[in-house]
Amino acid sequence: MAFRAPHEIHTRRFGRNAGLGIALVVMIALTFALTVVKVTRGDPMRAFDHQVRPELLPKDAVEEPEGS
Repeated sequence: MAFRAPHEIHTRRFGRNAGLGIALVVMIALTFALTVVKVTRGDPMRAFDHQVRPELLPKDAVEEPEGS
């Protein structure tokens, strides 16, 4: 049982599929690398919780409590 020579369209299709696969691997690797960097830097990762957080306000916008 001999294999037939691949048709020209199969060769082109393989080239496009290989290019798409490489692009997907690069995108996944970039996303993973950015995630690792963000997690290891220790930045506070907080979701928007609809509450005012004084540490995010400018210094002149924070009101001092009276009697201090």
